[in-house]
Amino acid sequence: MIERVAETGSTNGDLLARLAGGTAVAEGHWLVADRQAQGRGRLGRAWSDGAGNFMGSTVVHLGPGDPPAGSLALAIGLALAEAVAPWVPAPAHPLLKWPNDVMIGTAKLAGILLERVGDAVVVGVGVNLVAAPEIAGRATVALTQFGPAPDRDDFAATLAAAVAAEVQRWRAYGLGPQIARWSAAAHPVGTPLTVSQPGGAAPISGWFAGLAEDGALRLAMADGSAHTIHAGDISFG
Repeated sequence: MIERVAETGSTNGDLLARLAGGTAVAEGHWLVADRQAQGRGRLGRAWSDGAGNFMGSTVVHLGPGDPPAGSLALAIGLALAEAVAPWVPAPAHPLLKWPNDVMIGTAKLAGILLERVGDAVVVGVGVNLVAAPEIAGRATVALTQFGPAPDRDDFAATLAAAVAAEVQRWRAYGLGPQIARWSAAAHPVGTPLTVSQPGGAAPISGWFAGLAEDGALRLAMADGSAHTIHAGDISFG
């Protein structure tokens, strides 16, 4: 179920094009690239491909009764944290940051990009296995900081199995248990956060107050009020 290519523009873009063109892509099929020429992250950001890192995408087909599509980010985040954990020795540990990052401390190790076409969600994952890209204003980290990195293909198989298991739990048990598990693996309640909102609105700052029932972020404000954030770019501090 893991298809490998030497180079492509974007694994997400390739699967989106297949689906839009009527090509059947089975759930659990992964497209993994050695290099990406047009890799991208959330909010249209360019994303460095970093040869030797993991760059791959898969598809989840939505069905009746599935939780909201956007909440897949929580399930994929849990799977991703599980997949990288064996290569992050204590006292360091993978930390989930809403909505779709895996951190080590305040440095980004991995990210998730969800894109939808019809009743299918393309899930893109990037993990800094061997090299951490330099991003202005953002700390990054690679697994090689802690020791030898996993083989890319072995890691792909580990991640594919973890994602399949989490998607099954997401469907079988709904959001409640996943929100609880995600919260246990995330930055603690009370962590100072700044939210850059879509559409150019001014950033707002407050303290992490957990997740709402639909998986949205709750931000406690200094005046005692709370904001519910459904989309935005989150930074610590």
